[in-house]
Amino acid sequence: MHDRSLSRRTLLTATAATAASATTALAASTVAAAPTRPTYHLKRLIARMSLEEKIGQLFVMRVYGHSATAPDQADIELNIAEMGVRSAAELVAKYHVGGIIYFIWADNTRDPHQIADLSNGIQRAGLAQPTPVPLLISTDQEHGIVARVGKPATLMPGAMALGAGGSRSAARTAAQIAGAELAAVGIVQNYAPVADVNINPANPVIGVRSFGADPRAVAGLVAAQVRGYRSSGIAATSKHFPGHGDTTVDSHTGIPVITHTRAQWEETDAPPFRAAIAAGIDSIMTAHIQFPALDPSNDPATLSRPILTGILREELGYDGVVVTDALNMQGVRDKYGDHRVPVLALAAGVDQLLNPPDLAVAWNGVLSAVKSGEISVARIEESILRILLLKEKLGLFRQPFVSHREVDRTVGTRAHLAAADRIAERTTTLLVNEGGLLPLSGRGHGNLLIVGADPASPTGTTGPPTTVLANSFTELGFSATALSTGITPTAARIDEAVAVAGGKDAVIVGTYNVSATSSQRTLVARLIATGVPVVVLAIRNPYDIAQLGGARAALAAYSWTDVELRAAARVIAGRADPGGRLPVPVQRADDPSRVLYPIGYGLTYD
Repeated sequence: MHDRSLSRRTLLTATAATAASATTALAASTVAAAPTRPTYHLKRLIARMSLEEKIGQLFVMRVYGHSATAPDQADIELNIAEMGVRSAAELVAKYHVGGIIYFIWADNTRDPHQIADLSNGIQRAGLAQPTPVPLLISTDQEHGIVARVGKPATLMPGAMALGAGGSRSAARTAAQIAGAELAAVGIVQNYAPVADVNINPANPVIGVRSFGADPRAVAGLVAAQVRGYRSSGIAATSKHFPGHGDTTVDSHTGIPVITHTRAQWEETDAPPFRAAIAAGIDSIMTAHIQFPALDPSNDPATLSRPILTGILREELGYDGVVVTDALNMQGVRDKYGDHRVPVLALAAGVDQLLNPPDLAVAWNGVLSAVKSGEISVARIEESILRILLLKEKLGLFRQPFVSHREVDRTVGTRAHLAAADRIAERTTTLLVNEGGLLPLSGRGHGNLLIVGADPASPTGTTGPPTTVLANSFTELGFSATALSTGITPTAARIDEAVAVAGGKDAVIVGTYNVSATSSQRTLVARLIATGVPVVVLAIRNPYDIAQLGGARAALAAYSWTDVELRAAARVIAGRADPGGRLPVPVQRADDPSRVLYPIGYGLTYD
């Protein structure tokens, strides 16, 4: 156990100077060397578009349904209520949208073959317009706790798990596989990797979606994933510019304020974005955050010309696509009306307007602004050209359609699944191992109880975690019983777990974001009091150990998806060595200015 003094503010400046200087030089040389692609044919295409078609190209929109033309009745009703159309095909025909984003809750991602058919139907609708243009179909497939395409597709470890593994090669391989599977089903723009540096343990929205708290390490892994996605033929998107890693407010529900100085931004937040640009990132997503040191107007970064044009375009030299974070998030809606937000975003330097709450309001807001001269036609054509260049780069004008044969050859293959397991095994981090309790052996600790939290599956196709762990231990030769106690275990459930634990050789407890007032603390303490060896496994943020004393062993898995839980079980059983190292510091619960376990900490079995 380590106890070193290190405040979060010190962490802002302690580790980043080298990364900032190195990525600045690389980014400058890359931007300077980038060839200029011919654009006259795309400019002719833009010239043929009506004003309404031009405005449509700027929008990326949700749509309900598994089919572009024949969604289920419930999805038809939702489409009519929210957008005044029945289907994706009608959405494209009416609003000429340049892209569509897939969600699980929108019934877009039932299975790979259905997704491929939906993508093909959307592209047919795009090509049936008066000015035929294919669409950028996108999703948030970060892996880990944010994913929209589930099994049988390959699910990789999430960003912080990859950060714990520390291998740029593994990060690139994960992105290559993920990108290839997305491309096979017609998804060509992925809103990943996250480039935020998570230096705030209380961050409610980023956390394990980040590669870690060391800007240099995060920059390297972001660049590796950008290259991996690009090699698979899809567009990666680094997010959330100018950096969402030090917030205590979720921008889905409020407006976070970043209090970093300009120097701290350069040292902490900027390096991953510089590295992404140097690696050839195709699109960058904005953050709905206020950053007074970068723009004192208190406009969200999404609507800030000083941030998006002044810093991202002019200072960092980025000329790719800029996409907003979702415009239905409260963080961008608090200050201005929904009809003004897209107009102000375009004025700030945005190209793609993602998922406004009311498309008609947003679309007509932009139309009115162009007709009144507030936004010039030349300005929106500048963004359309960037969007069309990206579509051309991705081969959409040449071949916008995907095949079922490619789905079968690519998605969820044995080789891809095996690679995911290999990568995950190197990410599990062992933090405590008193008396060498781990690895558990089938002879000495063959009868296990698995208790803990069972959060919902990010994709609806994995879990529940206690069952996955129990099944994994059973496959490894143990006898394992699963008992779900929940994120907020009740007194009755805790009593039940304690009673069952009495006859077991060891208890594995899956914990989930334990706070000072969490009843998960009571569960762990009561189980420890039985005298049965307790192993704590943090299945989301690795900070849980700071709230939990007395466990004989503790590990961090960084997510509750199957691939990370299987890896943790293999580590606990000694079938794999705990190769992960903390990518973030774990601070003391009683004194957050002091570090319990520093970045880079992790035990092994050697």
